Amino acid sequence: MTETHDASKPLPNAREPAPQVRLSAAKLRRVGLIAAAIALLIAIIGIADRELTEHAVARWTDEQAIPSVSVVLPGHGESAATGSVLELPGNIEAWYQAPIYARVSGYLKSWDFDYGAHVKKGQVLATIETPDLDAQYAAARADLDSARAKVKVAKAEMEFAKTTYERWRDSPKGVVSVQETESKKADYETGLAGYDAAIADMQSDQGAVNRLDALEQFKNLVAPFDGVVTVRNTDIGDLINAGSGNAGGGSAPLLFKVADVHEMRVYVQVPQAMSAGIESGMTADLTLPQYPERVFEATVSTTARAIDPTARTLLVELHAENPDGILQPGTYAQVHFNLKPNPNILTIPATALIFQEAGMQAAVVGPGNRAELKSVTLGRNFGADVEVLKGISPTDRVINSPPDSLSQGEQVSVVNPRDTAGVPASAAAEQ
Repeated sequence: MTETHDASKPLPNAREPAPQVRLSAAKLRRVGLIAAAIALLIAIIGIADRELTEHAVARWTDEQAIPSVSVVLPGHGESAATGSVLELPGNIEAWYQAPIYARVSGYLKSWDFDYGAHVKKGQVLATIETPDLDAQYAAARADLDSARAKVKVAKAEMEFAKTTYERWRDSPKGVVSVQETESKKADYETGLAGYDAAIADMQSDQGAVNRLDALEQFKNLVAPFDGVVTVRNTDIGDLINAGSGNAGGGSAPLLFKVADVHEMRVYVQVPQAMSAGIESGMTADLTLPQYPERVFEATVSTTARAIDPTARTLLVELHAENPDGILQPGTYAQVHFNLKPNPNILTIPATALIFQEAGMQAAVVGPGNRAELKSVTLGRNFGADVEVLKGISPTDRVINSPPDSLSQGEQVSVVNPRDTAGVPASAAAEQ
């Protein structure tokens, strides 16, 4: 039986043709332009980002090359308004002080005053027994007595010869011869010469006696003035050698030392940099280690008016009353000078100082944030702060803890540009 196929129905297993997509040329160009724009934008963004990164790195590098510094303004210490106290070590010495040596040799017979004894002028401190001197003195007196006897004999002979000569000279002419008169005259002149020689011998012997008599007085060692015995360097029976000790070129030992302590002299070596503030009449306070609770007043009397070229210091002498005798010769004292106010003295932190080949300097921030190195003259050192006597002004912005490599004119970056006026230098440094 033959099957008939309906033409209106599709044949089984028959493939249908795929639809064809057709794009216009304008649409294709638009798509290409968009893709190119996107690619260009991506490229521009990449290049810009790289440029920005390079600029940021360069800027960071430049910033790191400029040192960052903190600044302080110089402060006015207490000395600018109320004056300051200059503290220096000093030595207290007696008003008068006399070392006593022996002028004659012998043995110490006795001493009458010991250490710390108060003595009056002329009081005998000790007595020296001098047998050799006594023997010389006795012999000299005997020689003097003999010379005086000879003078008497010579005088009698001279006067007799003079009388005879005058009698013969005044006799009438023809009674005595001229030759005999001249002979009597010669006898008189001889007697006169003998008398003069005897007088000279007697005076020589008198001088020897006087010298030994003066030495006899030195058998007693006496106090040269009212004071206190501070040294007794001998005892009964000691062999005493005459001399003036090593200070006088001799080898004799020091026997006694007497000091007048009614008023004391205080000697201080003031450094040259601080000597301009020392004037006669200014006051000072003394503190002693053995009397920490007491303060003694002293007054500047004079200065050496010359700088010691070895120590570069000025010797200053002060006077201090000592009615109770507490101040003792040879004492160490801390001297506090009350200096007058000085508005020109400034203070900066000690950490702001630079010590290089040019000497002591301080760095300040100048125009355009450029570093300027200024030479400074220092005063006292307070530890955290130091006084600057010369070199900077109150308006200078001083760099605190400057880098070691900081040079003149170098660019700096100030990290604390705020005003620190009126703040102590050490406090400003902490800020």
